[in-house]
Amino acid sequence: MRLSRIVLIAPAIAAFAVVQAFAAAFVVFPKAGELASPDHRFVVRNAEREADASEFVGTFHSLWLIETATGRSRKLCDYVGVAAVTWSKDDFLVVTQYVAKTTSRAMIFSATNPDSPVVLDKPTLIRLVPYEMRPALEENNHVFIEASRLEDDVLYVRVWGYGRHDPNGFRWRCRYATWNGATSCAEEHSAR
Repeated sequence: MRLSRIVLIAPAIAAFAVVQAFAAAFVVFPKAGELASPDHRFVVRNAEREADASEFVGTFHSLWLIETATGRSRKLCDYVGVAAVTWSKDDFLVVTQYVAKTTSRAMIFSATNPDSPVVLDKPTLIRLVPYEMRPALEENNHVFIEASRLEDDVLYVRVWGYGRHDPNGFRWRCRYATWNGATSCAEEHSAR
């Protein structure tokens, strides 16, 4: 049994319970196995990394995009634990990739354009938010950036976390314009 794998997966699954309730259109990989685009031109499939049972390989799964008419495929990314995936229209994949038990990032892949994906992670967000918001990202050791949807070239994400700066946690709703990187975030107030 790969104990190291279980240790990495359990916190990611717990963190994903929050995003699953937040965005029901997402499916969870590796459990989902595959997800077809709305027009069925493409399929995203999970692939397991082959390794000896005693070997710690660092990545355990990969997401692959397959064009159904031709069978052509390309690797989108590797991931450890779980990845939440949904289609936005027919040509874009929105992914929340749980990188470790303390962080996640949001990504957008184009099905028709294999150029680099859009990646919104902690270091990127630190550069994009106003100065007064940066300590929540810099000084907390648990920061999760979870995709909600892609609409009119704007990626909507939920950012939350906790740590030394925010022992009781923080929650933001953010918008990221994919064409110019303009970002706006607002604190999410809970009804207590």
